[in-house]
Formats: sequence, C-alpha cells, structure tokens
Amino acid sequence: MSKKIILAKTAGFCFGVDRAVNLVYDLVEKGEKVCTLGPIIHNAQLVSDLESKGVKIIDTVEDAPKGYTVVVRTHGVEKEVIDELSEIKIHYVDATCPFVMKIHNIVKKQSDESIVLIAGDKNHPEVKGIRSYCKGQSFVFKNEEELLEIINSNDLSSKNDVICVAQTTFSLKELKKCKKIFEKVCTNCKIFDTICNATADRQNEADEISKKSDAMLIVGGRHSSNTCKLKDTCSVNCPSFLIETASELEGLDLEPYSVIGVTAGASTPSVIIKEVLKSMSEEIKEKEVETTSAVTEEVVETAETADKAAEPAVKASADGEASFEELLNESFKENDNSKVVTGTVVRITPTEVYVDVPGRKQTGVVAFEDLSSGNISKCEDEVKVGDELQLVIMKTNDQDGVLKLSKRLFDAEKGWDEIVAAKEADEVLEGVVTSVIRGGVLVSAKGTRVFVPASLTGVPRNQELSVLKGATVKFKIIDINPARRRAVGSIKVVADAERKEKQEALWATLKVGDKITGTVKSLTSYGAFVDLGGIDGMIHISELSWSRIKHPSEVVNVGDTVEVTIKALDEENKKISLGFKNIEDNPWEILKNKYPVGSVVDAKIVSFASFGAFANILPTIDGLIHISQISWDRIKTPQDVLKIGDVVKAKIIDIDFDKKRVSLSIKELLDKPEETIDELSDDSATDEEAAEEE
Repeated sequence: MSKKIILAKTAGFCFGVDRAVNLVYDLVEKGEKVCTLGPIIHNAQLVSDLESKGVKIIDTVEDAPKGYTVVVRTHGVEKEVIDELSEIKIHYVDATCPFVMKIHNIVKKQSDESIVLIAGDKNHPEVKGIRSYCKGQSFVFKNEEELLEIINSNDLSSKNDVICVAQTTFSLKELKKCKKIFEKVCTNCKIFDTICNATADRQNEADEISKKSDAMLIVGGRHSSNTCKLKDTCSVNCPSFLIETASELEGLDLEPYSVIGVTAGASTPSVIIKEVLKSMSEEIKEKEVETTSAVTEEVVETAETADKAAEPAVKASADGEASFEELLNESFKENDNSKVVTGTVVRITPTEVYVDVPGRKQTGVVAFEDLSSGNISKCEDEVKVGDELQLVIMKTNDQDGVLKLSKRLFDAEKGWDEIVAAKEADEVLEGVVTSVIRGGVLVSAKGTRVFVPASLTGVPRNQELSVLKGATVKFKIIDINPARRRAVGSIKVVADAERKEKQEALWATLKVGDKITGTVKSLTSYGAFVDLGGIDGMIHISELSWSRIKHPSEVVNVGDTVEVTIKALDEENKKISLGFKNIEDNPWEILKNKYPVGSVVDAKIVSFASFGAFANILPTIDGLIHISQISWDRIKTPQDVLKIGDVVKAKIIDIDFDKKRVSLSIKELLDKPEETIDELSDDSATDEEAAEEE
C-alpha cells in the first residue's frame, strides 16, 4: 500500500526549549561544571546526551555539588527556590522560558488585589512555580468541571477581583471550553492569554493534520505535558500513537493506514523526528513526505542544539537571541576604536601575526584563533610576511601598546554578505567540509560556516558523514536566519542538478540497439537495475539468461560491470529496458551453427505425450521423438521403451526455425530389422497418422 506522511511544520523545539538547551551546552563548552534543577527538558534522549557530557541532575538546591553552576529548567521553579539560590550564594543560570516568566510577572502584579485562577496541572513544575508568585489566594483547574466547582465553592461569580492565567502548554480546546464558563458564571474575571503561541500553533496544526490523516504519530517524552496534550488533541480525530524514539515503531502496526500525520512535542529534538520518519518505511520516498519551509528551521535547530563543541553556543534573553560573535560585533558599533583598518604583516610567530597599521602607534597583533575560521594548523597557512590585510580592531590597549585585531571577523562580515547574495542569486558556492557534527556537517566558505544537514549532504544513510571531512564540495544556500547569522546549505541540491543535467545529456544520445556498459546497482526478484552513468536501466529476469533462472543473482551480482543492449526507451516515464543475453549464446543459434540436420545428439527425456516423447538437447530446446521414431518395433506408448530422465542417442531429422520445432529419431541410429512389404506399408501409414496428430 502506498503511504503518505504529513509532517507538522511546528514539530520540534520551541523557542524556550531551544534557549534553555543552548544555555546548558554553552556552559559545558566553556568548561563549567553544570547541574540542572530537575531535567532541563522532558526528553530522555537529550538529557542522556547532556549527562554524557558531565551534566548532573539534582532534585533540590542542597544537592548541588560544590563548584557546580545550577541551571533552572525551562518551566521554572518556585520563587522560594530562586530565593534560596541567592541566599546561599550558589552560582546559577535561569533558563526559565520567557513566556513562563511573563506569567510570573502577571500574577506578582495582579495577585495583590485579585484571586488567581490557573488553568493547568497542579502537579506540574510550571504551575507550582506560577502559584509561588501569587501573593493571595490561587486555585488550579484542569477542565471546565473543576473550574465550575472552584467558582461555586468560593463564590467567585459575585467577585470583581478575579484573574485567570494558563499554563503555557495548556490545551487550547479545553481553555475555550472554560472561557464559556467564565462568560456565563464569572463574567468579571480578567483572562490573560498566556498559552505559548508555539503551543497554540502546534495544537491547531495537529488538529488540522489529524482530521485529514488515517492515523497520527506523536513523537516526544511521555512525561511532557505539551506532548500528551497533542496526543489528546489528535485522538479525537483519528487513532493516535505516542512514541519517544524510532525504536518504538517496531511495536506499532501502521500498515492499515495510508495517510499518517506526524507531529512532535516542544521538547523533542529534530534529530529524533528525522529518525522516526526514516524508520517508518524504507519505501516512502522524499516526495511523499509533505513538509513546509519550517522543516529547514528544524534542521537548523538540530545543528545548533546537537553539538555545541562545533558551533558557538547561543546566549539568549527574553526578547531574542544572539551569538557571542554577534554580541561582539554589536559592541564594535558602540566603541569608537572599533573599525576596519588595513595593515601589513611584518612578523609571524607560531601563535600570533604582527601587523603594521598606518596611523597607529600601537603594535597590531592578530592571535592565531582570530586569523581564520577555517581549519589551519599554523599562521603561515593563512598569511605571509608582506601581505596586506583588512582587519577589525577588537581592542586597544594603550598601556601595553597593543592593538588587538581580527582577520576572522572581517572575513566573516564580508563573507556573510556574499553568502546572503548567493542565496538571493541562487548561486552555487564552493567550500571545504571542516567538521562533522551531530545532524550534519559544517562547510567553511567565504569565511563563514554553513551547516548542511545530513539529509542534504548526498551521503547515503548507511554511510558515515566522515567521508566528507576535508572534501571540497559544491552547495547552495537554502535558508538564512539574518538575526542569528545562520546559514543552511545543501550539497544534494547541486549534485541532483548536475546529475539531472548529465541525465538529460545522456538521454539525448541513447538509441534502441545501442550497446552500453554499466554497473549492476541492485537486484530484485524480477530483474537487475544497472547504472548507465547517471541513468538506471532494468534487465528483466527473462533477459538475463537463455536458460530458466529463479533469481538474477544466478547470473549477476551488485557491483558487476556488464555490457547491455538497449531494447526500449520510454523517455516520458524515464524507463530503459535492457537486454543482456548475447545472440551467440542463443541456443537456436548454437543449434543452427553446430547441429545441422543429420547430427547425432545426447537427448534427455523430459516428458511424454500420446504421440511421442520430448527430449532436451540444448538449454531451452526440446525435440520431439515421435512414437514411430522410437523403435523399429511397434510400441503402444513411449513409456513402453523410455522413462523420464533417460539420456539416449538421437538423430536430428528435421528443424523448423520459424516454428522453433526439432524432430528427433532414435530408431535411425538402430539397426534396421528385416521387414515385409506389408509392415513397411503399415509403418508408413502410422507415420502419416502421427504427423497429423503432431
């Protein structure tokens, strides 16, 4: 059954999760010892990866090991915990999602004079954190029934000082139901829209996709609130399954479903989503997966959160994100000394390059790490004495008489503009693969690192990406994030275009009857596929051998170089039928050339008919020994003299190449007994009757 996968464009990390994960990887990259107050997000696989990098998980502030930085997780903690961290002077980083902090601020300001109603799970850490900032009464409800009970039990319908906020991952559908209760029973309640936009969009999209799917697959942690709510949303419309990893697909029977929708929780890494998609069916082609441009964003997020050792960690704030390099560049704008200068290389050491900058009294110095964004082993790989360089002033130290310069930053700035222009012009770029990271590779081009996702490298799934390291590759920029100066490229799109061009050129030269050499690419039960140099053709099993075979592997193997003949061309459907059998191996040609009428052959009895026996003389060629040609004696049936499997000497007495018939005789090789005229007449009559029967 042909299957179709619809992938939600909102699947994967949300802003808050991405920010929190980046913060932890950033700290680890800096060499800090890190522990998180509870799992940083509800995803076992990512948490396990952090643990492998030395990140510990603690339950309370008291559990924090000495010398460790404590990270407060995305859904926040109670106010008392933050106060405790400050009081005992433990170094901590607050990774609470800005959207959760927004709710904290609302209830802090409003709860002085208002009763706070919180839509959510009272046991969820986010809700516990929200309640801790309430100065007065607060109540938590998870559905319309609980809300109605709270309103009635506390006589809230007559009060004017009531506000309502919602857990950022609360069900949008459930909140709409609760709003109807407020409209009827507690009309004075002020409702704040605090469900995260990403959560709302994710739930709405999941609802829409599940309506047009036969089944839904929700990828994410079973302890993740937003993931579980996605499953609840989808289950209303179609059968829905929640899995944490691709390995759990083995326990699901998805065969009955033609259209399968896929979405994922906000704490699900894109790399896991891609593994699930790949594992669902090896037969599902890329064009059968409906996605949007947001998939590209997911790929970006995968790279940025997967391996912080290869990419500068991201610093984040409530109003946006910026990399260290961006912040540094931004600081240049505020510094009068920060500008581009031209200098001449005067001396090179293993760790620094000294530059003479006209008009400057200080000594210009470019540190090794500020020389290039590429993989260089020594300064001489990048510059030589006498080179004129354009550089960015990073710092002026008049006391030491040093001017700290960077060639890397200038190249990056200039290169970024060229990268952006290349995207707009759909230009093919060339760069060197400098490193392999989780989820893809980094390509250095024009002083800028471009991320290429694994699926866009062109490397087969069963092959390691390390084969690309150090290679010069052609690629196109397919996505740019100007705010974060992130570029995503595709090697595959260039390779595919080159392959298509090559294919079109090859199609123009092919003719039926041409002999061409190719390589056996794959085998199926019905034939062999041959790569003809960018185009695949198929040799049907019947064309592989003049003999009957059960499987193509009896004749050819994958990797074999074969000479084939083009039998048919279907340019519209891009199909080529190939022949492999050599004409000189045709048994009928062998018969014509080596076994003329009168030849004696070894014939193996293979079957019987009432009028004679059939005997095999060459592969696929059986001859008829008419009953009258078996013996000079009169016999009633061929079985009186012969049996299946007997090998007998027989003489070829006639060949009809048009009808593919061969007549054989055993008795022609036997001594002819004395006979009467009457017997001869009877034999002649018998021969005529047999000929009519045949």
